[in-house]
Amino acid sequence: MRYEVENKFPVADIGAVEKKLSSLGADFKDAVTQVDTYFAHPIVDYHKTDEALRIRSVGDNNFLTYKGPKIDTETKTRREIDLPVGSGVAAARELSEILSALGFRAMQAVVKRRREVSIEHGGITITGALDEVDGLGTFVELEIVADAGQVEPAKANIAELAGRLGLSNPERRSYLELLLEKPEAGM
Repeated sequence: MRYEVENKFPVADIGAVEKKLSSLGADFKDAVTQVDTYFAHPIVDYHKTDEALRIRSVGDNNFLTYKGPKIDTETKTRREIDLPVGSGVAAARELSEILSALGFRAMQAVVKRRREVSIEHGGITITGALDEVDGLGTFVELEIVADAGQVEPAKANIAELAGRLGLSNPERRSYLELLLEKPEAGM
């Protein structure tokens, strides 16, 4: 089984983190807009089980993603299954209609501008993202996809890179949770 070992950090100056990453030899991709539409299960309360189901749209590309419960109390490490689905707005709408027909309910959409980054650190590639999230602010995510036996070394590697970048106060809640907890969300 593979896990997404991740930590996310709120940052006031994302440009400063970008400069530090550049000085360490990071590779950057162009920024894209991602729209993540989350769905509530008809019977299971994903908030209580710490799971998530979403459709992610990036340009014409769409993905259906299941995120399992976090497996520790320090990071956002969890099983993630990501499936590319049909391209275009119509495909995303039809997938949403299928989920609705099965009893799932569309919830909040999370909109972010993301600039992906990769950096060699500790002998492996750490992927990351510089995120500007509508309604929340700016964040840096650091991630390694690891087999079960490599989760602890991956967590240590991410923590060491975060320290080098001056990142602290990791945020375990998802962007969806943060948005839903805002006073104007009525939660």
